[in-house]
Amino acid sequence: MMKNKENIESLAWEEVYTEHIIQDPWIDFRKSAFRLPDGKVSEPYYTYSRRDYVVIVASDTEGNYICVRQFRQGIREITTEFPAGGIELAGSRQYGRSEDGGGEDALQAARRELLEETGYVSDQWTHLLTIPSNATIADNTAYLFMARNCRRVSEQKLDETEFLHVKKYSASEIEEMISAGKFQQAMHITAWLLYRQQGGTYV
Repeated sequence: MMKNKENIESLAWEEVYTEHIIQDPWIDFRKSAFRLPDGKVSEPYYTYSRRDYVVIVASDTEGNYICVRQFRQGIREITTEFPAGGIELAGSRQYGRSEDGGGEDALQAARRELLEETGYVSDQWTHLLTIPSNATIADNTAYLFMARNCRRVSEQKLDETEFLHVKKYSASEIEEMISAGKFQQAMHITAWLLYRQQGGTYV
């Protein structure tokens, strides 16, 4: 048993150096070299830090699912996805830990993002999963929630760079979009699959 543990621990890479290619309030994009388990040094490896974020599978009182349509510059397409957004930190830097230890927790961010992006609120929240967003190249975390019996209480309150439309779908329509590759956010699909399993605990 000890031998297996030693084998697992020997998989860790040792950081040799890191160069911060871009480091501004929103992202820390790095180029690093690592010493591999066999002793060889390999480079370059590119990683980045960005803020943690939330994704909300939200359903209204009639059982429809509240989604948003918006342009995503990465794939240069308009996507359909669940409400989502970054967790706001105190201080000037918007990734990693807050400079003064303040800022939102994940549930606060989920409530705020749902209201701002859609005008809806909910009193029934379930935490589905907290998971690294992309363990290969990023160190930020995704917090996945579901919100039931959402009701509309206001208009959208969008940021100046946000342009999105709210649209509601049935469960079968979302399943069809996922199967057809038209629901194009991986973490949002993960949240949906967990929701369909009814996982998580009420918070």
